[in-house]
Amino acid sequence: MEKYIDLLKNADLFDGMDENEIWNILDCLSAKPQHFQKGQYIFHTGEYISTVAFLLEGYVHIQREDYWGNLSILSKIFPGEIFGEAYAIPESDPMLNSALATTDCAIVFFDIRHVFTVCTSACCFHTLLIKNLFKIISLKNRSLAQKLSHMSQRTIREKLLSYLSEQSVKTNSPSFDIPFTRQQLADFLSVDRSAMSKELCKMRDEGILLFNKNHFRLQCD
Repeated sequence: MEKYIDLLKNADLFDGMDENEIWNILDCLSAKPQHFQKGQYIFHTGEYISTVAFLLEGYVHIQREDYWGNLSILSKIFPGEIFGEAYAIPESDPMLNSALATTDCAIVFFDIRHVFTVCTSACCFHTLLIKNLFKIISLKNRSLAQKLSHMSQRTIREKLLSYLSEQSVKTNSPSFDIPFTRQQLADFLSVDRSAMSKELCKMRDEGILLFNKNHFRLQCD
């Protein structure tokens, strides 16, 4: 865990804590690091969980598959982010989504029961952890609302422009990289990959945008 201390200190979950406080809170939460291989599921749809996962290394997709195997990517988790918190609270429903390692991953799990109970040492940073957790949940809700905004667009072009415009605003630049491959982007927007690729080429030919793999540049008139 020592090699991840810089990541931990810069993570939103531990915002406002120094190194000693982070180690103390990890001990308080019975933190358990584990490694997962690419393609391995961390959480499964229908599973009951009681731990929050913190990604130390690698990438994870939160996704959903329907009865016929159609895949929809809900979000991509980056190092320093948490996932599973929506289903880890006591007496929660089973998971509606799954979490898949898209690369080899290192993850530390926290016992959620220790998050919502006062620790024996009554540490002030325990309260700060709860505050940070609720802030993260709020930001995730905003992100989900933004995804729903993309999905509510009627055409593939409108979905693409909504998503790409959001990425441009996030980076404050007309030139940016997206965190998805073509297939992953299609799964994220719930559109057919071939139809999406054709629409991207049309927009490129019309001078709306340029792209190379996962790099995009929005063009002005």
